[in-house]
Amino acid sequence: MASTLQAQETDKPEFYLTEDHHPEGSTMLGFWLYLMSDCLIFAVLFATHGVLGRSYAAGPSPADLFDLPLVAVNTAMLLLSSITYGFAMLQMERNAKAETLFWLGVTGVFGAIFLGLELYEFNHLIHEGAGPTRSAFLSSFFTLVGTHGLHVTFGIIWLITLMVQVSMRGLIPENRRRLMCLSMFWHFLDVVWIGVFSFVYLIGVLG
Repeated sequence: MASTLQAQETDKPEFYLTEDHHPEGSTMLGFWLYLMSDCLIFAVLFATHGVLGRSYAAGPSPADLFDLPLVAVNTAMLLLSSITYGFAMLQMERNAKAETLFWLGVTGVFGAIFLGLELYEFNHLIHEGAGPTRSAFLSSFFTLVGTHGLHVTFGIIWLITLMVQVSMRGLIPENRRRLMCLSMFWHFLDVVWIGVFSFVYLIGVLG
């Protein structure tokens, strides 16, 4: 009887035996499509700022408002978080759970510092009377930088969630795939921020 059941199980088509497994290729493809849609969102925001970036409404200009040293420190925090996430991925490849969690935690700390400095900047600008309703320039600035900040916030929440999952279930294939997706997302945010730093802050102050 047992041999008959085993033969029946063996005779099942391959797709039937693997239908409960989530195909990795479809996950990665779907995530790439999501990133492409995010690229379009940020492209629209950059284009909008390019059009409105000099509409000051007789108000303050970027040179009057932006503190480039502070923004440079904030940029360094995000870039360092990208490096530490790379360390986490290297440890994941070594199947070192504790070390992976450590570098993920360091990445989260750098990301939180970045958000804290960004919120400080927003609060300072609003306190100085340069809120998002002051001019078209400030509206486009707050929208672009704020959208990026919301993405970083979502990334940190995702990071914490994955740290809990890795702590509970280890570096199983599903968690590895999720960590890979978050890696692409995190590095994507770095690329976008380099564009923000160059296009919004540097050109705005020096241009």
